[in-house]
Amino acid sequence: MQHLKSLSELTTDDIHEILSLASELKAKHYAGERPALMPGRVLSMVFEKPSLRTRNSFEAAITHLGGAGIFLSSAEAGLHGREALCDVARVLSSYCDLIVLRTFSQKLVEDFADFSNCPVINGLTDDRHPCQALTDLFTVQEVFGGLDKHLVYIGDGNNIAASLAIAASMTGMPLTVCTPAGFELGADFVADLKSQFPSAQISQDNDPAAAVKTADIVYTDVWASMGQEDEAEKRRKIFAPFQVNAALMSQAPADCKFMHDLPAHRGEEVTDDVIDGPASLAFQQAENRMHLAKGLIVWLHKNR
Repeated sequence: MQHLKSLSELTTDDIHEILSLASELKAKHYAGERPALMPGRVLSMVFEKPSLRTRNSFEAAITHLGGAGIFLSSAEAGLHGREALCDVARVLSSYCDLIVLRTFSQKLVEDFADFSNCPVINGLTDDRHPCQALTDLFTVQEVFGGLDKHLVYIGDGNNIAASLAIAASMTGMPLTVCTPAGFELGADFVADLKSQFPSAQISQDNDPAAAVKTADIVYTDVWASMGQEDEAEKRRKIFAPFQVNAALMSQAPADCKFMHDLPAHRGEEVTDDVIDGPASLAFQQAENRMHLAKGLIVWLHKNR
């Protein structure tokens, strides 16, 4: 059974096939075509965390493909004690064709997939966000025509940074992760990536102005993720020098683009003039979540 718990489960060829499907389906969408490739199929979504893009992109995607989406909160699904997780997974996967989980725990996604009789998609955990990273690859490829572009991530070494590092390692995209000291990607994680992908061009930095000097894309994310609200004020002070603003973007090449996975805390990690400016790809990324979801759904169903 093929799942998407992390990008590590895919091969580089798998990634390129998913991106190709997404591109093909996006082109059809813009031509006014919505081919019903998944007629009568059901996608269930079980979320512990609130969502704008993940829920709507997957629900729109399965609808455009001729299927239907069902949404459950984690309480409705009984993820935490009302029933054994193995029972929830077996029952829910008997009703549907794919399941998207958006949870705090990566282990919950992995355990659920062990008992599921249909593909399970990680819609976000505290450790990984593979759908966002695939969307980011899709957006870079769409804008630049390839993935050989230097992406500089500025901010917290969180689930987005980790998933981008895996994606970059698998596809040969140069990536610099620039964080405050103490917020880097784990040394063991980076060493493991480089052992799996010896040609990976992954580096880390603590100086934003230096990091963006050769950037084709500057990417940022919120400084405090869901579940870190108690740390928000402390993080604002630590991360303030890492704000992506006009001054920082002026240190990058003139044709450098900007990316953000959203939601954005405007005035914190990014200023309005950058996210709303001509270099911003943030809303193209957001739309591409839906097109990537279509490609992923079709690919997983074909390879289940």
